[in-house]
Amino acid sequence: MTEHDTQPTAEREHAHRETGKDPAEHDAHHDNGAQVSTGKETAGVPDAAIPELVIISGMSGAGRSTAAKCLEDLGWFVVDNLPPALIPTMVELGARSQGNVARIAVVVDVRGRRFFDNLRESLADLDTRGVTRRIVFLESSDDALVRRFESVRRPHPLQGDGRIVDGIAAERQLLRELRGDADLVIDTSSLNVHELRAKMDAQFAGEEEPELRATVMSFGFKYGLPVDADLVADMRFLPNPHWVPELRPFTGLNEEVATYIFNQPGAKEFLDRYAELLQLVAAGYRREGKRYVTIAVGCTGGKHRSVAMSEKLAARLAAEGVETVVVHRDMGRE
Repeated sequence: MTEHDTQPTAEREHAHRETGKDPAEHDAHHDNGAQVSTGKETAGVPDAAIPELVIISGMSGAGRSTAAKCLEDLGWFVVDNLPPALIPTMVELGARSQGNVARIAVVVDVRGRRFFDNLRESLADLDTRGVTRRIVFLESSDDALVRRFESVRRPHPLQGDGRIVDGIAAERQLLRELRGDADLVIDTSSLNVHELRAKMDAQFAGEEEPELRATVMSFGFKYGLPVDADLVADMRFLPNPHWVPELRPFTGLNEEVATYIFNQPGAKEFLDRYAELLQLVAAGYRREGKRYVTIAVGCTGGKHRSVAMSEKLAARLAAEGVETVVVHRDMGRE
């Protein structure tokens, strides 16, 4: 563990409340967790005693330390920068703690270069033992990562004698396979500390694990596609309220704007049919064991049409028993 990990939780939480900075500026300073549900016993330990395990990884500066501190505040036992080869040992120790360590979060990052190559072997070991683990991957755009490292005037851990962008490119290549295996990818490019904590709370604060959790995210195409989207819907086929002078200043959260949008031909029909399609997709995700899905709904600027449709779509999903979080990525950027 790092010295930063020994800081009292209350002090860290106070520091989080006092800042409106990006969620990963702690990572640029101190680049600091899979529901265990098996049908087996681990080294003679009953299945019910095996702790939950989450592995947190991702890009340096993308918010790993913030995500880890959020889980710590939720009662998880958090280990920062644990050598991957020791993860199975940590799970076994937790299983022998008589319930004192019921949930473990492990932060894995490129600071442990010598150990990172062992991660794949450790994950295979966990699978052999019948331990189910979740991987949370923190992602961010190159521009956001460069801005964060420059703001704290610290080098990227992999840049060496090169530039920050060189270190970011090297890290993306190193983490590409792990990102593809992740159960949950969170893009923090436009999130602050509080928004990232809210997303982590939504995923891990519940006492009972839901079958499927969804994030419905509105966005503007002119700001780029969300990198963590599983599904993308385009609302630009609907008339844009931006060109209605009395509606332009408002957003899709405004009742008049939403009424205008859903009075347009095709809007209600799209909502009904897309919701039906998502029922089929959700059933397939459940069969495949996928627990998280991010549904991105876009329009030109992410202010009117995508916002209104996201709200309605999230309400439909929630009514069908899917735990749903709504994020309006680009609302307010204009």
